[in-house]
Amino acid sequence: MASDANPSPERVVDSSKVYTTLITNTKYLSGLLTLDYSLKDSGSKYPLVALYTDTFPAEGHAALDARKIPKKRIPYLLPKTPKDFTNDPRFYDCWSKLTPFSLVEYDRVVQLDSDMLCLQNMDELMDIELDSPELEGKGKRVFAASHACVCNPLKKPHYPADWTPENCAFTSQHGDPERAQTEGAKSSAGLGMPNGGLQVVNPSQATYDLIAEALNSDITDSYEFSDQSLLGDLFNGRWVGIPYVYNALKTLRWKSVHSEIWRDDKVKNIHYILSPKPWDESKEDKAKEGREETFQWWWDVHEKRLAQEKEKGIVDGF
Repeated sequence: MASDANPSPERVVDSSKVYTTLITNTKYLSGLLTLDYSLKDSGSKYPLVALYTDTFPAEGHAALDARKIPKKRIPYLLPKTPKDFTNDPRFYDCWSKLTPFSLVEYDRVVQLDSDMLCLQNMDELMDIELDSPELEGKGKRVFAASHACVCNPLKKPHYPADWTPENCAFTSQHGDPERAQTEGAKSSAGLGMPNGGLQVVNPSQATYDLIAEALNSDITDSYEFSDQSLLGDLFNGRWVGIPYVYNALKTLRWKSVHSEIWRDDKVKNIHYILSPKPWDESKEDKAKEGREETFQWWWDVHEKRLAQEKEKGIVDGF
């Protein structure tokens, strides 16, 4: 069944289960290509489908095609009531990350941000128990995600006043770090907000209709973090919290944040939130004292990808 978010509900791959990632411009393209490479390098059985909008340029399409990365055009989603994200323009694009709920041609979609890097196989996400589409978004396991970290370690003044370590779901796991590697905090923990970077979804037209209804209401004006605010509010307490290891926000590793639970060898998928991104680094940046240590993890995989692509004659600079 077609919808505004998915006007052509046809598979672009044979698999009934897919990873997807949103791409609107070439700023994140190196991230997407290295994410795709890292998933394949981990031995994943499932393809990554690039969900592109009309703003994605020709050179981006050429880069995807050269690497045989499947792609699907999606409309650029925005709420009916405009929301001002002047302080965080990245959130304008994030509404479109709600699209996977509408991809009814697939049985399971795991939506990933393009600034992620898969470090270990995480195909088990394709088998997490979630509500069937027949429940129409009214069940207790609508989708799965890791929590948003609401510690605000950079002390951004425009963040809500209740974004404090005391209200963070990950803080509730400090007392049992080993358990935090295999169990997520309950969806109601802390402020009960998922991080939108990784969403595990059983697509459902009825569930997406609930999301579309919210997008067409004035309530979106109160959503400071676009898609994840909407999901946390609309499905409050009715989503599945999964361990941080699947959406390991780079800031969780910092000493003043959640280093108590972070284990380098347990992380399956790291998320390079905020700016700069690893691919923004210059040679000078790499030599700086206090450099983000996890950036080298990305560069190691990225350079491995570039070397293999060069052997195949792919040298487009992405």
